[in-house]
Amino acid sequence: MNALDIIGQKLLLAFQGKQFTPEMRQALASYKPGGVTFFRSYNISNPQQVKKLVSDLQQHAQTLGLPPLLIGVDQEGGQLMAIGEGTTPLPGNMALGATGSVDLARKTGEVLGRELAAMGINMNYAPCCDVNVNPRNPVIGTRSFGEDAKQVALMAAAMVEGIQSQGVAAVAKHFPGHGDTSSDSHLGLPSLPHSLERLQSVEFLPFQSAIDADVKLTMSAHIAMPAIDGEDAPPATLSPAILTGLLRKQLGFEGVIVSDAMDMHAIQQGDKLGEECARASTAGIDLLLVTADPADHKRAWNGLTRACQYDPQFRVTCDHSVERIHMLKSWLERCNTTPGLEVVGCAEHLAVANEIADRSVTLVRDDARLLPISLEPHQRIVVVIPQPADLTPADTSSYVVPALATSIRQHHDNVDEIVIPFAPNAAVIQTVLEQTRSASLIIIGTLNAFDCVAQADLVNKLLQSGIPTVVVALRMPYDLIAFDKAPTYLCTYSIQSPSMNALARVLFGKLKPQGRLPVSIPGLYSNRYRLD
Repeated sequence: MNALDIIGQKLLLAFQGKQFTPEMRQALASYKPGGVTFFRSYNISNPQQVKKLVSDLQQHAQTLGLPPLLIGVDQEGGQLMAIGEGTTPLPGNMALGATGSVDLARKTGEVLGRELAAMGINMNYAPCCDVNVNPRNPVIGTRSFGEDAKQVALMAAAMVEGIQSQGVAAVAKHFPGHGDTSSDSHLGLPSLPHSLERLQSVEFLPFQSAIDADVKLTMSAHIAMPAIDGEDAPPATLSPAILTGLLRKQLGFEGVIVSDAMDMHAIQQGDKLGEECARASTAGIDLLLVTADPADHKRAWNGLTRACQYDPQFRVTCDHSVERIHMLKSWLERCNTTPGLEVVGCAEHLAVANEIADRSVTLVRDDARLLPISLEPHQRIVVVIPQPADLTPADTSSYVVPALATSIRQHHDNVDEIVIPFAPNAAVIQTVLEQTRSASLIIIGTLNAFDCVAQADLVNKLLQSGIPTVVVALRMPYDLIAFDKAPTYLCTYSIQSPSMNALARVLFGKLKPQGRLPVSIPGLYSNRYRLD
């Protein structure tokens, strides 16, 4: 390959369009990229449309004489599903953590991999190997299996094996570990202020496990590690000490290192982006995840081209990257299996989602003895639920319509539903209080109420009303911190339909709650995570 072809193979481009656009046709011809990333809001309607888009891209790449494209998505399950409509509504990693089942983690990987393979997608930005030990972590949360590093490691490795058993490359993320940060790297530069000894015993452990399971790619995080890089530590994506020293030499990773999205604000943007791309490549990044702005495509290309022209060693570094990318593409070709679209959302896959949901619902306390619910037909249940919102750019919750009231109606006919804004104002809270006055029972779902004062205020007012109230954390278990006197409290870790159905069955005594807390609730409950 000549220098320009090598530069192109290091780029993962994105674009806006649910069909193969003229702009993307031009980008393929101009940059000859190694691959493309799809995003839900930009590129995705349903599995049939995705498969057609993949086919068009691959066919045009072949016409240009390019190697087959890597096509990547964030298909984690739970709160981050790049492809939602028609796919299996898997509850997500923290729900898996609550089941304690490594076997279910492997089966989840198989479902994810098989459905992506059916659509022609060959790279999944999953699993999250982050250990969520920080309740205030704004970006990981339920994307993590939990707070116990050893058990996260086992589940991450199992999911890697499951995804890759279907001929789809898994991506362990976000190295060196995003689970104990208190800010979001989409918005700035978080820091992980721990000693190397602590990092090795917690943050690195799941990545080592994924590497031992032969994960094909690892994604860097845009987080700083002063213990490695000193006081003015750069993002790990730009750190040779982290990518080459730790990931390659210490952990022994020989696969492809892909950056997290290079438009995140822990990375310099605008005219500086090209320099940052070159710096990331020098540090050890093989693939640069560049998003949909054509100006950023050009900046990344120009930054790498300039570095190649003026630094002979940079060309050698790029050659090594392309060798690793070629090995990845060769592996994908060797194990190429493309099942029919009928596997997407099939009964077998839904059975896996249902099993996770059934085994993950966690009864934390029932001091009020409200469960199982036993009401007369005339007695009224009011279900109160916040409108799901995308709490981080790595979130697709807003696409989900929680079916909690529908699920509860399978067991009791007299059910009203009140959907409130994610952060209800005083007028909304007053309206809810008025509309629940004649209720025999209130079931209120919460979405990160520990970090949303308005949600917590509503729950506390309902608890003070004297009406029997069941509180359910639909996302993070930490919500109990905001209303620690709530007498009946459960966790689902998910708003997907299997979790809502399982919750309803638990509430009415049709299913025994089996889940255990995969994280501690500070000051109240310790981690109850156990593995099968």
